[in-house]
Amino acid sequence: MNLTIVEDAEAMGRFAADIFEAQIKAKPESVLGLATGSTPVPLYQQLVRDSREGKVDFSGVRTVNLDEYAGLSPENPQSYRYFMQENLFDHISILPEHTALPNGRAKDLAAECLQYDQRISDWGGIDLQLLGIGHNGHIGFNEPGTVFEKKTHVVTIAKKTRMANARFFDGDIHAVPKMAITMGIGNIMKARKIILLVSGESKAKILDTALFGDISPAVPASVLQLHPDVTVIADVAAAGLIENKIRSVV
Repeated sequence: MNLTIVEDAEAMGRFAADIFEAQIKAKPESVLGLATGSTPVPLYQQLVRDSREGKVDFSGVRTVNLDEYAGLSPENPQSYRYFMQENLFDHISILPEHTALPNGRAKDLAAECLQYDQRISDWGGIDLQLLGIGHNGHIGFNEPGTVFEKKTHVVTIAKKTRMANARFFDGDIHAVPKMAITMGIGNIMKARKIILLVSGESKAKILDTALFGDISPAVPASVLQLHPDVTVIADVAAAGLIENKIRSVV
């Protein structure tokens, strides 16, 4: 596991973008696993800038997102499809048919999960997977207690996670969907490379627990200790409890 501290969000975005762009240059048809939320926004902003300047070409790239809320249409401003269009896809040269997210409005959500797994398989698996971490250690919407081997599945979102996400719904937890489709830990762990972005003092304790505590479904992100190629990029605030364990500082 490669652990790196960065000074701020801008540095995090630049550092992560360099890794993504190196992956694309090495394999132009790369399959990228993407995530939503506020933490990856500086990364996406940097990728957009570099795409406009001709530093990276997304025309052969395919993407699969970690998750999507159940019940929200792609046009809903709070859907993850909408987020990805606004923050990345609409501003780079990627083909629309090469961007995949679970369909949260599918009539049969269980069947949609199977189809999503098949899509990932048909595309040859994920070359580089982007992750964030929740305050309870969730990755994707894999809440504490999730079986490590599980693939794409329907979840009931934990109240703590819905509370954290309420800021995207004008602070109203009742507006946050109670269910979602998420890639499972089984999907995530099959990615050839993983980047974990962590920002803010509120994530310091869970980051320390996930990286240096016991490997347990009680802390889903702890499974990353078993992956052969993980890069953790944490800002100074998030790294407060692990700074003496970090191998490099940029």
